[in-house]
Amino acid sequence: MDVRTRFPTLFLRAGAVTALTLAAVGGPVVLPGSADRAEAATVPAVALHVAASKKGAPYQYGATGPRRFDCSGLTLYSYRRAGKRLPRTAAAQYRHTRHVAPSSRHRGDLVFFHSRRGVYHVGLYAGRGRVWHAPKTGSVVRLERIWTRSVSYGHVR
Repeated sequence: MDVRTRFPTLFLRAGAVTALTLAAVGGPVVLPGSADRAEAATVPAVALHVAASKKGAPYQYGATGPRRFDCSGLTLYSYRRAGKRLPRTAAAQYRHTRHVAPSSRHRGDLVFFHSRRGVYHVGLYAGRGRVWHAPKTGSVVRLERIWTRSVSYGHVR
């Protein structure tokens, strides 16, 4: 079905709709080239948009949304809304992703924070050295500069 038929109101009001907007509302992504490639290319952007939309949501240990989150709950929720499944914990998400060098990271990739004991925190890379995350008890989902060099990046497959 043509996107304009499925979402006529969006086209009437805006004149055109971006792939990100369509993916966020659950519509198909129609771009030149392979539909599978085009849709897959937007998944991290949609996940990042979902995480940003949760700005100010309270942290709660073990919460996976939609109103409260812990760190891996936010990443799990954001990617689920973008059409991808992730394991529950930060460490399991680390094992599930394709690890990329800092020079190859992209917006929407996962940022894993490490200590000597392993991965202890995860968020979504927002670009310019920033991360969307649910930090700790008493805080809220927020955008923050990455505060340590003990991080690695993972692309969700």
